[in-house]
Amino acid sequence: MTPNARPAARLAALRAQLTTDNLDGFVIPLTDEHMSEYVGGYAQRLGWLTGFGGSAGTAVVLADRAAIFTDGRYTIQVREQVDGAHWAYEAVPQTSPAAWLGTHAPVGGRIGYDPWLHTDGWVAVATAALAERDAVLVAVEANPVDAIWTDRPAPSPAKLTVQPDQFTGASSAEKRAAIADWLADHKADAVVLTALDSIAWALNVRGGDVDHTPVALSYAIVGADGTTDLFVAPDKIDDGVRQHLGNAVRLYDRTAFAAALGGYAGKRVAADPERTVAAITQALQAGGARTLPLRDPVVLAKAIKNPVEIGGHRAASARDGAALARFLRWVEIECIKGGQTELSAAARLLAFREETGVLKGTSFDTISATGAHGAIPHYHVTEESSAPIEPGQLYLIDSGGQYADGTTDVTRVMPIGAPTPEMRDRFTRVLKGHIAIATAVFPDGTMGGQIDAFARRPLWEAGLDFAHGTGHGIGAYLAVHEGPQRIAAPNYPGGAALEPLRAGMMLSNEPGYYKAGEYGIRIENLILIEPRTIPGADREMLGFETLTFCPIERTLIEPSLLTPQERAWVDDYHAKVLAVLTPEMTDEADRAWLAAKCAPLT
Repeated sequence: MTPNARPAARLAALRAQLTTDNLDGFVIPLTDEHMSEYVGGYAQRLGWLTGFGGSAGTAVVLADRAAIFTDGRYTIQVREQVDGAHWAYEAVPQTSPAAWLGTHAPVGGRIGYDPWLHTDGWVAVATAALAERDAVLVAVEANPVDAIWTDRPAPSPAKLTVQPDQFTGASSAEKRAAIADWLADHKADAVVLTALDSIAWALNVRGGDVDHTPVALSYAIVGADGTTDLFVAPDKIDDGVRQHLGNAVRLYDRTAFAAALGGYAGKRVAADPERTVAAITQALQAGGARTLPLRDPVVLAKAIKNPVEIGGHRAASARDGAALARFLRWVEIECIKGGQTELSAAARLLAFREETGVLKGTSFDTISATGAHGAIPHYHVTEESSAPIEPGQLYLIDSGGQYADGTTDVTRVMPIGAPTPEMRDRFTRVLKGHIAIATAVFPDGTMGGQIDAFARRPLWEAGLDFAHGTGHGIGAYLAVHEGPQRIAAPNYPGGAALEPLRAGMMLSNEPGYYKAGEYGIRIENLILIEPRTIPGADREMLGFETLTFCPIERTLIEPSLLTPQERAWVDDYHAKVLAVLTPEMTDEADRAWLAAKCAPLT
């Protein structure tokens, strides 16, 4: 991929706008007013300005230099998509935009930021860093990127839909009552919900405003009695949604939210410091409210799945696994012939999922990556980048579906022809790490970061590693990446979040290995934390149930590297794959292929 010329012109235009606005620099994060990971097209300011297509990053523009900040997932991608002649590449967490400004901001300069796109915590850190240069951080009333983005998309007009109790396992009234109890425990009068998935979960609604994540652009304020003010564009609400919400949820236009924050004088209002932007807390405090920096009460409740949500996920996983297995058979048959590309393969997988008849959409942009592109962990295929799938390569497919009963996320790797011994060695080491997580037993209260090394040890023994976390939480027909739980060391994305692992939480299990310029490997299943009974144990213990069922490519496994226990795990897993997926397949050729792939290792 070669960076195009448009971002260079846009960078020049932004600098001109900053001069007009009396600013010496500006910070552009990849987020929206809700601190979302995935954002609507109207909020894709970083991608529009720089050409970067990843899902996490920040840019800083000064008059004489500019830098883009990404983590280890995007080390290769950012260099392919962003022109190094105009942008310096900076690695996170080795540095940060605030630290960089503390070194490079002009002495006495004015650095702008959009208070609807940053938290108070970020503002404090950046302010302190700029003080070293006698520079100041300036909140802008209008984002200068928007001023030059003449064809900026409008926010989505998609309507809200009701998520029935048959999929949620609890009514909205029950959920709002639990929030009211939480407010009473914290002696708070109200809580501001800004995270879009928190609002969707609490009100049992879904939307279509963000690609891949079924949420609606909105804000909610829940009071001490559980009644709720929902701020959302009026044309998103139909009679069915209005009836579902009932009289206890008062509806206001989303544009009225900022002004409403001034109506809490003398009240104690909870606002999550990680999910609430500075503009909101500033408005609350200016109106005389006392803000309480407490975590959004929905976050943990949403993460611990109830039996209905777990059952729904199992059903979604079975149909999704069958669609993926059919696709892998197609890859094995068709890609060796030539003529297929990363885009054509992704389209074929989507078709298999659509044949289920209940697919709502994909849960993220499918990572369809062959050869060297597989070494880019979050590679995004485009018309310009789509490469032919050719013999001698490894083809990596990381994808997921959104269904009313569950969200899926799974990664498999297929060799196009015969794999090399090195490929088999690396794949098997990744598999060993995957098994180590899948079979882990740990005390209740263990942090995800404490078991992250289980997945890395087989790679470390060969002097290898991977530059991303091992696992993330996942929503129930919501966000494919959901907190607060993670399996990640502190030096990897998400690893800074210290959250005890609890029964009912779902996570991904996805160790990998990436050889720059040649291939990538990742094996990903979703797992459920469940209690473990151990005779004689003096502590409550937890373990994982694997929820994803799809064959792990046996020609990439080097059995001699597996212990007897690991071999037994593979055989047992494949026996379950066969049992779960066979009823989902009607084609006898698909069933025969599946049976062969799930045969015991020899």
